[in-house]
Amino acid sequence: MGKLIHLELYKLRTVRAPLVLLGLSQLLIVGGVTGLVLSSDTLRTATAPQDALAHAGLASLFTLVLGIMAVAGEYRNLTVTDTFLSTPRRSRVIGAKLAAYGIAGAAFAVANAVTALLATRIWCAVKGVPLDLGDADLWRTVAGCAGWNVAFAVVGVGIGALLRNLTAAIAAALAWIALVEGIVGQLVGNDLARWLPFATGSALGNLPARFGDLGPVSQLAGAAALAGYAALFAVVAIATTVRRDVT
Repeated sequence: MGKLIHLELYKLRTVRAPLVLLGLSQLLIVGGVTGLVLSSDTLRTATAPQDALAHAGLASLFTLVLGIMAVAGEYRNLTVTDTFLSTPRRSRVIGAKLAAYGIAGAAFAVANAVTALLATRIWCAVKGVPLDLGDADLWRTVAGCAGWNVAFAVVGVGIGALLRNLTAAIAAALAWIALVEGIVGQLVGNDLARWLPFATGSALGNLPARFGDLGPVSQLAGAAALAGYAALFAVVAIATTVRRDVT
């Protein structure tokens, strides 16, 4: 398994897409923090640093896309047959992808956290607002956003294995976040809506209140729920890949 994980990580290092997604993540974070600051004098409120740093969690959209590429990208590039011929036990291949892309999600999380911290620190200096780096809530937000990035990378692998078509998988995932989850949330009511995937990610990133009146969801509860989604999609990724024909 270790060799398979190493091979998947090697694949990630030899293509441009991860670097492009990483670059877009940094642009989203810098743009988000800047927009937050310029839209109002938000940095002077008690929760301002957490609100700014939480953009590192919103960048999990890109680790989601990265995870989708793990399997669906191989189908698109017609390399999946060679992959499964070299390792006939498909469950091991998918397991390696889940581990490798989880590691990649963690790498994204570190870069995203650094960028969010730097952008927030710079704007605090410009606005003459102190940034307390000893604040426990601040670091809980950073840790939660890191978990959000990793979990969405794993979920992405499951989505890519389930749908296999790269364009359809990415479109479906982004449509869920941008539109469908909101509609589903209205249909099922607030009590259940707060446990939907993006809502639990928001809770993990310490931002439950910024995505609708969903009621209190603790960061720990959000972490547990999102971990459950990641485990579910990992099982889906393995089950669908093992049972279905490659073509």
